[in-house]
Amino acid sequence: MASLSVWEKESFFAPSDIVIAGSGLVGLWSAYYLKRRAPSLRITIVERGLIPSGASTRNAGFACFGSLTELVANARQMGEDQMLELVEMRCKGLRRIRKTFRDTDIGYEQLGGYELLAPSVATPASPDLTNIDELRSAIDRFNRILKKITREQKTFRLQNEKIGRFGFAGIQYLVGSPAEGQLHSGKLCQSLLRLVQSMDVTVLNNIEITGYEKVNGHLLLHTQHPYPLIASQLLVCTNAFARQLLPQLDVTPARGQILVTSPVDNLPFKGTFHFDEGYYYFRNLGDRVLLGGARNLAVEAETTAEMTITDTIQDELERFLREVILPGRHYTIEDRWSGIMGMGKEKMPIISAVNDHVFCAVRMSGMGVALAPVAGDRAASLLMGDG
Repeated sequence: MASLSVWEKESFFAPSDIVIAGSGLVGLWSAYYLKRRAPSLRITIVERGLIPSGASTRNAGFACFGSLTELVANARQMGEDQMLELVEMRCKGLRRIRKTFRDTDIGYEQLGGYELLAPSVATPASPDLTNIDELRSAIDRFNRILKKITREQKTFRLQNEKIGRFGFAGIQYLVGSPAEGQLHSGKLCQSLLRLVQSMDVTVLNNIEITGYEKVNGHLLLHTQHPYPLIASQLLVCTNAFARQLLPQLDVTPARGQILVTSPVDNLPFKGTFHFDEGYYYFRNLGDRVLLGGARNLAVEAETTAEMTITDTIQDELERFLREVILPGRHYTIEDRWSGIMGMGKEKMPIISAVNDHVFCAVRMSGMGVALAPVAGDRAASLLMGDG
């Protein structure tokens, strides 16, 4: 391999104040908030792929904070206070995205969100929400406790009259949420990338940090290339892949599979939709349908960092599409892909110091779009010693 020129050594590969591992949403937002705090910082983002390699550009493009049954389940699992803290982080993040970028630049549309409830789907975490009285009670309670966070008088509302209009089959209740939106994940990442590069952040692609060691008070970062990377601090933002550098973290990869249909004539719905505590999710993509999820059908098999698709999940997604979302309609499947989310025993992100020189902001639990701005801000505060 060719040796570096003096120009390269003194520019692209010059020692950095901070190296950020991962150019996904959290890494980019972290660089943005670090530069806002200290514009003179020399920051380099290192990405192992040509573009972000986890879920940032491979998600469903939901600008959401959690469906009703998902939040009911979260409250039972983690306690109401932590659930509310998490929802507040998500809502703050979504507001920051729209404050930072024009809606047209990131493909943002606030078309509202919905949750489909079927009599056959009653999970251990929310066993009673197919009962209309229990459902109304849950809606009233969550509207009350979420009012200050979402800034909506009614965060959730029963909208059963739309079931027939949307053409869904086998659905008993429909819960709407006007605060929910959708965006273009690729355009969001591109906009963030352009923004941080305009702030003099260096981004290096096709470099994977495989380890690090402390040498003369600095970090020497090991990669697959012979070129040295030197930093005063390292921030790990590789989410699902964080344990490759920090094996002690409670972060587990979870694959999410997605498919997209051909254009559907007179598609009767627009917005973002959730089913089965958010394990199934779909939205309109213009006049196409994007559908993902169903990993709860094969949890062990989908606990993987392999970015492939499987017949088990894709067949189930096609069944759900055919029987529930678009019964009797003509379409073909035009695209399929997968992304890798970072999960763990807890839902809260890990934003912490590993030691004096190494920090992390990982485990977005499938909500990276909404959480990344706040996670990046908190990570920046941590590295700067003011948080």
